[in-house]
Amino acid sequence: MDPFPDPLAAEPVVLTGIRIGYARISTREQKLDRQPDALTAAGCRRIFADTESGRTDERPELKTCHAFLNPGDSLVVSSLDRYGRSLQDLVTMVADLRRREIGFTSLHERLDTTPGGRLVFPVFAALAEFIRELIVAGTREGLAAARARGRVGGPARVWSTPT
Repeated sequence: MDPFPDPLAAEPVVLTGIRIGYARISTREQKLDRQPDALTAAGCRRIFADTESGRTDERPELKTCHAFLNPGDSLVVSSLDRYGRSLQDLVTMVADLRRREIGFTSLHERLDTTPGGRLVFPVFAALAEFIRELIVAGTREGLAAARARGRVGGPARVWSTPT
């Protein structure tokens, strides 16, 4: 078996029509509702959801989701940034799906593993990574500016007086 298969190889010869969804939120302040709603509307029979940061690969529901998928199934995600942490991470995971003869669809970017989707996948994956890096850089700059003014970043603290 080729250790570096073409991550953008053609769809499996036989698709089962079974669509399995994966959703992820990064913080407790985020709401998960929107992603499962979109995945259900896209025809997903089952949805796995993580509430872990994308910075870590310790996403138990993603591992369970990958183990659940069978050849001919399709994994559906709401957007690339909810699925992978970086361009390399996305390419590696989609390549693994392809090797297992599992389809892939990203709803927001309207990407799948059809010929047209394979053509633009690297561009959208790189853009998703770029946008994530811009958000991280902006957050760091904002926290540094707040510290320079004597403020500490994070949620506002609520002080209560004993009664």
